[in-house]
Amino acid sequence: MRIVRYAVGGERHYGDMDSGDSRIARLEGDPFTGLSPTGHLDEVGDVAILPPLESPRIFGFAYNYASHVGETDRDIPEVPVCFMKPSTAVIGPGDAIVYPADGELIHFEGELVVVIGKRARHVKPSEAHEHILGYTCGNDVSDRIVQRRESAYGTLLIGKGQDTFAPLGPVVATELDPSALSLTTRVNGVVAQSASTADLLLGVPELIAYLSRHLTLLPGDAIMTGTPSGVGPIRPGDEVEVEIEGIGVLRNSVVAESR
Repeated sequence: MRIVRYAVGGERHYGDMDSGDSRIARLEGDPFTGLSPTGHLDEVGDVAILPPLESPRIFGFAYNYASHVGETDRDIPEVPVCFMKPSTAVIGPGDAIVYPADGELIHFEGELVVVIGKRARHVKPSEAHEHILGYTCGNDVSDRIVQRRESAYGTLLIGKGQDTFAPLGPVVATELDPSALSLTTRVNGVVAQSASTADLLLGVPELIAYLSRHLTLLPGDAIMTGTPSGVGPIRPGDEVEVEIEGIGVLRNSVVAESR
């Protein structure tokens, strides 16, 4: 199933998008308590695709690809490096990433995102799959100047958590094996990142096990698994695409903040 969240006729629905991204089989219920078909079909061109999750908690992992660790001239972390993004950072496919008025160096980071479907605490890696709803594309937009200033004091919030800094979508793909998916990020049509999730230092099961050892994961939580090498700057007027095998393309433009 490719679960999509969308609006049509003033109402919001969940649906199952076909492989051609042309039609959506409307569903009733929600992904965390159960979905069932209604028999109604919507044309994708007639609806507004929303972020796949409503107000999620977002957990991020930094330096989880050796290639990205190398391009930042750091050592492989001895422990997982975690951070969070607020739910207000989330936007969906087609929404605009807002370049802050005082921004100096804003980067894109294409990532595989895990969506938790079942409450998880003290989960073993071998049990992690039981708590996963599916996977979506993500862009861990980052203000590098603010990030570096915060990190010097052992904190990280504003550099990662500004409004629109967490594009997600377009669908949550279930029954997907995350162990070796191709990930490609393009800026204005030019490939900037090309990697495989097989290169993750800590795979999806290990990330879920680590987080759930220390805190409770809830249905609807999103885990950004890390970005490979190739991160770089974006500016107003750019278009960023994150494409992951089996999920689709997350496409967002960049606009200047208007005060």
